[in-house]
Order: sequence, then C-alpha cells, then structure tokens
Amino acid sequence: LESELLYGVPFEMSEQAQSKEFVIPIGKAKIEKQGTHVTLVAHSRPVGHCLEAAAVLSKEGVECEVINLRTIRPMDIETVEASVVKTNHLVTVEGGWPQFGVGAEICARIMEGPAFNYLDAPAVRVTGADVPMPYAKILEDNSIPQVKDIVFAVKKALNI
Repeated sequence: LESELLYGVPFEMSEQAQSKEFVIPIGKAKIEKQGTHVTLVAHSRPVGHCLEAAAVLSKEGVECEVINLRTIRPMDIETVEASVVKTNHLVTVEGGWPQFGVGAEICARIMEGPAFNYLDAPAVRVTGADVPMPYAKILEDNSIPQVKDIVFAVKKALNI
C-alpha cells in the first residue's frame, strides 16, 4: 500500500537510484540515519517524520537511529534487532491504528527475540488515534502521528 499523502512530495534521489538497473531489495530495511541513543522504526510517510524528529532531538543531544522498513512482509527484523542491541531503546511509528499494527508486530518480535535482553526500557509505539479518519485538516493532524508526538515518545522511552 502507498500513502496518498505522499503524492506530490519531492524526494532526493541518488544517482544510483535513478539507474534503470536499480532494484530495491525486497525484505531489506534501510538505516536512514545512524544513532546511538534510541531506535526509531517506521515505514512510508512516518519515516520522514522520524527524520524530522531526529533532527530536533539531535539539537538536544539525543542521537536517533532511524530505520525505514521499506517492506513489512517480509520484515527485516534482523536490522531492527541489531539497532536495538546498539541503542537499547525502541520507538515504533506508524500512521495506522494501534491495534494489530506494524508497531505491535515489531514490539512482539523484539520481545520474543534475543534483542529483548538489551532493552533498557519498554518499547514505545506511536500510532494513529483509534478513530475513523476525520475530514477536517486540524482533526486529521491530531489523529495521525506528528513530529512532536515522536519527540515526546523518544523522551518517554529515554526517561528525559
């Protein structure tokens, strides 16, 4: 699925990505930003929000590792696990509802796997509100995760 909110949004593209031979590997996440304090995991539109939140938090001395899942089935849980082992903290971000979401699946896999023993605090999920999507712009903005929500979640995870 794709986010219609991304239509018309420009992105920087490397020369390699513009090649006719370029193929994104299915099932392989991309580390968009290296960090040491907390792992932020997202897919689709929230990846951009995570990068913006990481820039805000960097000014406060918090270095976020931002992971773009790129695919959710198959899910590259190995990249997420390696990052959690490094940062000891996990925040998942998604635009969907909290129940049965991608963030819930990531948290479950971390809890059930070897990276769980490296967590210094519970994982935090940032999700859309559990309401039907409203039509009014102000209500829509309040029902899907924003940069401020991610910053708040990271501070909660790090207890700062």
